[in-house]
Amino acid sequence: MTRIKAAADLHGMSDESWRRHANPWSVWTRFAAIPAFELAVWSRQWLGWWCLAGVAAVVAWLWLNVRLFGPVGPTSWAARGIYGEQLHVEGKVPAEHRTILNCLIAAGLFGFALIAWGLTALDIWPLTVGTALVVLAQLWRIDRYGLLFQYVGEQTDGSRPRGAAA
Repeated sequence: MTRIKAAADLHGMSDESWRRHANPWSVWTRFAAIPAFELAVWSRQWLGWWCLAGVAAVVAWLWLNVRLFGPVGPTSWAARGIYGEQLHVEGKVPAEHRTILNCLIAAGLFGFALIAWGLTALDIWPLTVGTALVVLAQLWRIDRYGLLFQYVGEQTDGSRPRGAAA
């Protein structure tokens, strides 16, 4: 089992939760958690340990997010991207897609490292650059995953991948 599959299993990602995860409202509101989390951690400067209440609220939101929005099919850009991500988790990524996806994952991880540095040192430039890098890498990954979803559908005799509407 790959690490990415193990992480998905740890989060209880069933077919139903993937369909909910693909809801565009779910996708876009998860992006809002990035600056909210950063603000919660940064607020330790003013709030002390009470900043953990903000961190807990963001964590609770991320847990609730995938349960709050209804399931959708791959009808929007964001939904197709999440359905493509599911193919990646299931190990169905053709070789011609792996390199760019691995580069985008690495870019996102580097962005997270910059965010951690910025939040630890309370330094705005690594926080800002890291946030921009994470968001851009994630948007590009969603786009690539959408292309992967379409590609896999075309490669299976024109039939659509699992979850796709007819």
